[in-house]
Order: sequence, then structure tokens, then C-alpha cells
Amino acid sequence: MNRRFLLGAMAATLFAPAAFAQDMPVFYQTDGAVMAGYDAVSYFTEDTPRLGLPEFSVKWKGAEWHFASAENRDAFEMSPRAYAPQFGGYCAYAMAMGELVSTDPKLWTVIDGRLYLTHSPGIEQVWNTDTAEYIRMAEAHWPTALYEQ
Repeated sequence: MNRRFLLGAMAATLFAPAAFAQDMPVFYQTDGAVMAGYDAVSYFTEDTPRLGLPEFSVKWKGAEWHFASAENRDAFEMSPRAYAPQFGGYCAYAMAMGELVSTDPKLWTVIDGRLYLTHSPGIEQVWNTDTAEYIRMAEAHWPTALYEQ
């Protein structure tokens, strides 16, 4: 009986994070929407991100996304992973350090067709010194960092 209990407890410990992860929102939200309501598609199609509108919103992965137009909303719905920010919209540099930190949606880069956000102008400068290495480091921490906070 003791061995069964021990094996059951070990299995529950191993699978608990996966079960918990299903209920946990993956994307960082402020002001009721991912990226504080900025239009994820606009980062790829315009010179500057545009603030989205609630009337052009969609729910995806437990989060609300706002868009500047119905066309951008429709483009996102067709391929959300193509437009969603990496690392759940948390600061990419902080994720490289294994931490969850908020972002400023006006501080962004698109690298190899992927959107990365950072926390502050100072962090953005550090991030830009070696984005390839920081991306590699962040990928090693994502999504585990969600469950360690």
C-alpha cells in the first residue's frame, strides 16, 4: 500500500503542472486585452503599432485581442500564431532570464517573422545587443516560467 501511495503521489506531482497549465492564461493582459489593446496584426503591416478597438475583438487562448479593423481581426483569426507575440506577450528579455515581466506594447521588434515585446527603453537597448542569444535563452524558459512564479 505504501508503494502505491508513493507512486501515485509522484505521478500527481509530475502531471499537476500540465493540468494547472490548461486553466492558466498564457498571454499577458493589461487594460482588459493582450498588449494593452494594441492590434497584433499592425506590428507586421504598418510602420507603427495601432491601438485596437473593442468592437473588433476576438477571444483566443483565454485572452481578448483588439484590432484596428475588421480586416486585421479576420487576418488574426485565420492565423493567430503568425501574429501573436512570443512568450505570451511578456518581456522577451526578462523571459531570457526566466522571469515574467510586463511589457510596453510600443517597445517591439519583429525578428524572423515573430513579434517580441520588451519592458522599457533601457531593457530594449540591452535586448537589441544580442537578440539571437536572448531568444535562445527565453525559449529555454518558456513556458515553464509561467508555473514558477
